[in-house]
Amino acid sequence: MQPSEKRLEQLTEAAKRTTIVLSKDERNFVDFILNEGKESGLKQLFSKLLDIYRKMMIYDWQFPGEYYCGISRVALVNVELLSILTQNVPKENLFDVGKKTGEVLKLSIETTIGVDSSKQENWEVVFERLSVQGFGYFSLKDNYLLIRSPFLTETLLWEGLLEGLFGVKLETRNSVSPLVFEVKTLA
Repeated sequence: MQPSEKRLEQLTEAAKRTTIVLSKDERNFVDFILNEGKESGLKQLFSKLLDIYRKMMIYDWQFPGEYYCGISRVALVNVELLSILTQNVPKENLFDVGKKTGEVLKLSIETTIGVDSSKQENWEVVFERLSVQGFGYFSLKDNYLLIRSPFLTETLLWEGLLEGLFGVKLETRNSVSPLVFEVKTLA
């Protein structure tokens, strides 16, 4: 093989061109996204879409209506609907409902992305997963667990959910966004 042929082969392995044929409606929608400045170009748009697809891990899209993320069926619901549901849970039950929810979420995360959420070294991966799924933006600063833009505002529900998910004891330090919980004990 000549040096120029070898270089051409390396270049074609590194980057391949793909042609996507879009319907007129699809192309109009893509143009709208680009014209609105939501994305700076086609490559950026499709890279973002592939990144979302990869991060969501929803490989079984039985569109419309059934989406599976590992073993868990997921639903796209609005926050107002969930708020109505949680507002009708008696206050004395919020922590327990949250704890059970956290335990189910722990199992879902373990089977879907293969990490044990009770191990603090895995928390960053779990935080990213929760953020991708719309729960909010999570971070750990010293012994404080912070949630910015939480999808629900019931602090007791969050406290139970996080204790069930991470296997820790928490104490609420701030009950408005950003929510702040002090990690009292690790499992």
